[in-house]
Amino acid sequence: MSKVHYRNCNLCEAICGIEIKHENGEILSIAGDKNDPFSRGHICPKAVALKDIYLDANRLKFPVRRTKNGWRQISWEAAFDEVTAKIKEIQTCHGRNAVAIYQGNPSVHNLGTMLNNRELLKCLKTQNSFSATSVDQLPHHFAGWAMFGHPLLIPIPDIDRTDFFLILGANPLASNGSLMTAPDVANRLEAIKQRGGKVVLIDPRKTETARVASEHHFVKPSSDVYFLLAIMNRLFAENLINLGKLKDFTDDIEILREISKEFSPETVEDITGISASEIRRLGSEFGTAKSAVCYGRMGVSIQKFGSLCHWLINSINILTGNFDRAGGAMFTAPAFDVLAAAKGGNVFNRWQSRVRRLPEFIGELPVVALSEEILTEGEGQIKALITSCGNPVLSTPNGNQLDKALENLEFMVSIDIYINETTRHADIILPPATGLENSHYDVIFNAFAVRNTAKYSEPLFVKTDGAKYDWEIFQELVHRLSGETEHLKSEPPEVKLDLGLQFGKYKLSLAELSENPHGIDLGALQECLPNRLLTENKRINLAPEVLVKDLHRLKTGALTVSEDFPFALIGRRHLRDNNSWLHNSERLVKGKNRCTLLINALDAERLNLQNKQMVKVSSRVGTIEIPCEITENIGRGVVSIPHGYGHGRAGVKLDTAKKYAGVSLNDLTDERVLDELTGNAAFSNVRVRLEAR
Repeated sequence: MSKVHYRNCNLCEAICGIEIKHENGEILSIAGDKNDPFSRGHICPKAVALKDIYLDANRLKFPVRRTKNGWRQISWEAAFDEVTAKIKEIQTCHGRNAVAIYQGNPSVHNLGTMLNNRELLKCLKTQNSFSATSVDQLPHHFAGWAMFGHPLLIPIPDIDRTDFFLILGANPLASNGSLMTAPDVANRLEAIKQRGGKVVLIDPRKTETARVASEHHFVKPSSDVYFLLAIMNRLFAENLINLGKLKDFTDDIEILREISKEFSPETVEDITGISASEIRRLGSEFGTAKSAVCYGRMGVSIQKFGSLCHWLINSINILTGNFDRAGGAMFTAPAFDVLAAAKGGNVFNRWQSRVRRLPEFIGELPVVALSEEILTEGEGQIKALITSCGNPVLSTPNGNQLDKALENLEFMVSIDIYINETTRHADIILPPATGLENSHYDVIFNAFAVRNTAKYSEPLFVKTDGAKYDWEIFQELVHRLSGETEHLKSEPPEVKLDLGLQFGKYKLSLAELSENPHGIDLGALQECLPNRLLTENKRINLAPEVLVKDLHRLKTGALTVSEDFPFALIGRRHLRDNNSWLHNSERLVKGKNRCTLLINALDAERLNLQNKQMVKVSSRVGTIEIPCEITENIGRGVVSIPHGYGHGRAGVKLDTAKKYAGVSLNDLTDERVLDELTGNAAFSNVRVRLEAR
């Protein structure tokens, strides 16, 4: 007789509840859990990939060593012996910083990794720590730290109660919400309109989200900062500033008034591509709405002015009183609160990268520096690298350069389940049990959710005999590297999880969550300021000096267009994609080729391009060839390529992914193009030229 297993899907930020029917170790079906109070039965096509990953013949289950004759399976004991010996040897010979670590995006989707990876970092004591944060959401964290006192104090749009939702550079219908965990987001956006509200989308591309938006406006890539300053200009000019209760603990409003004076709608309309009259209208509508919230995501984060954008987005919400109140931007109160014992303080620029002197933030250096830190000889050169569930060759700028850099390492170890474009360079791969073999509680994305909920998922399947969980791998490495191997036992993540739940706001326990397999609804987001603030004076810093000074870059011609590279390249994602993770699931990648170059019809006509014709795309760092897809849904002078593809490199053991290889966007993106304030990669508006093939 078949059984039913309930859990959260951990493949993206939406953490949708799913119902898995299974019998005798076989998955019969995966469907949405209609009794999950948060996702309400919604799932996207990616959920079926949980089965595909579990059954994937290419998935590693035991350690392998790279040899001249190919990959060879070895014992866990031999693998741990070699890894710890090499790391100790390299750090003894070349110093602590000779060993680097890179943590990929899947880290935050795994309970065991999230509750154990910090111990490995502490044990290594290296300043060369990198992660996907600096090719993604670092500007969100930077603005949160500068304004509210902590990098994880990221305001979340209360979309279930707002009347005006202004979206910049985000495509929630493809992402299911990002740094805005919002399962069933399409219906949530439709509900805004049904209650008489409005959804406005600002984006260089008419994305999937434009289909449910009330209106869409094309904006020139990387010009969002000017649009936001012009909106702020109108709020002051039309006397729409009303902080409400926030006035009692918010500083430096007048600094923003002065800053915004020189950015009138007329001043920025040519820069942004949005008319002055439309900017004035949008500013007025936002400022007079019963409730409103401005939200920016990937498109504004990964550009030269990403940190300024997120500062201004927060400021616009604050200035209009749409902050820490229903329908505005609010902070969550998760059951397992990663901020429960957090303290404020400086987490920026305490050290710099060796070659370009790029700043550290929250203990990490920008990953745009990784390849040069490996390739540049001298004291402090990276000699060894540990990667954890990441594929930076496909996900960081100038992937070809990093690909070559990895060949020069003395030693590399990867904690990963696949031999992919990055891990193929590893000397040893340590594969953890995966997905359905693990328990799960979403430590991070409950902290970014549009509603407070809690849910714990038991493992569905017992891991393969002799396999290890991610937390077992991390703990074993820490024990061996620290030399503290005696009397130490592996501790499952449930121990920390249960303690965190019991000491949290709702005094829950793991036992209580286990008795509620559909999850527990803890209610709508609630007002929490100024208590939630972690600034030293418990006040909102509306004009942080470090961000105000960075405005100088706007006046130095930072958006000038090169005649050699006349097009602006932007990325995109698809609902069935999640970076490079899921391309080994044939049911997700089959069908129409998604790895195409989107180009405006008038631009294509000028270049004499036909639909599906191969186009040579060149940037400062590289060249690719890709079929074009002619459309009216992208702005003039802008082209778009999806990220996460490019599986054709030799040595990759991903059968399906290689069949649908595509090309890598990051063979074009430039490690020298970045948000100069933080070092975050600027994938948006990489300059390219096109040639018909």
